[in-house]
Amino acid sequence: MNEPQRHRDTEEHRALTGSIIAAGIEVHRHMGAGLLEPMYGSAMGIEFDERGIKYVHQPKVPAYYKGHLLGEYRVDFLVEDTVVVEIKSVATLLPVFDAQLLTYLRIMNKRIGLLLNFNTPVLRDGTRRFVL
Repeated sequence: MNEPQRHRDTEEHRALTGSIIAAGIEVHRHMGAGLLEPMYGSAMGIEFDERGIKYVHQPKVPAYYKGHLLGEYRVDFLVEDTVVVEIKSVATLLPVFDAQLLTYLRIMNKRIGLLLNFNTPVLRDGTRRFVL
């Protein structure tokens, strides 16, 4: 009766993250692996525009400590006010990148995140999806 609330990964969320991943695959197909992250970010913005996907590129997210503003984070993308997208171009996705995305999700009060590493032969191999 008093079961804990479970976060559901809805069909709508899966469709949206699928569209974001498809956009990333298109960018990766045209640009290849190994470029700098800002290049992939700019290309993702173009791809989102072409696909009619609403996004904010590098929204400022305030960071607080005990109620005091410390500064701001810069998240790569907030898509459809739902999915936090972090772009990487690294040889290996380290646990710190997972922690970074999870922190962004928590402070932005979002439940779904994508970590896209463009420095892989196949983008799907560099994709991590998170649901809180």
